[in-house]
Amino acid sequence: MVAPEIIKRYVETGKVKLVWHDFAWIGAESRQSAQAARCAGRQDTFWEYHDHLFNNQSALNLSDLKRYAAALSLNAATFDQCLDSSKHAERVRDGVSMGTGLGVNSTPTVYVNGRVLSGAQPLEAFVALIDEELARK
Repeated sequence: MVAPEIIKRYVETGKVKLVWHDFAWIGAESRQSAQAARCAGRQDTFWEYHDHLFNNQSALNLSDLKRYAAALSLNAATFDQCLDSSKHAERVRDGVSMGTGLGVNSTPTVYVNGRVLSGAQPLEAFVALIDEELARK
């Protein structure tokens, strides 16, 4: 996955600030999966959970989402309460609205200082764009 390498190379070194917005536009399972990732993030495992979702895109029902949390050794009661309460539903809806307003029509879509990188891209594409923007500063 590209995200961990970008985080390690740029975010953890303080060169780049990463802001994540959900664009769960495919349907109810997509929105619930985005909420589940947010719940996992409350236990500091957002990216690990995100990777489970990415690698299991055909298995995203409620029992699957809870199984992925268990696989990551998350506190099941805390995770289940968060997910079952739809704690992050509004935030996920807001992300879809924001993305739609910006013309996003696929995932991933990444903005670096207003420049767009859309669709699955190799690490090198992200590095080139980020490095170009860092050089401009």
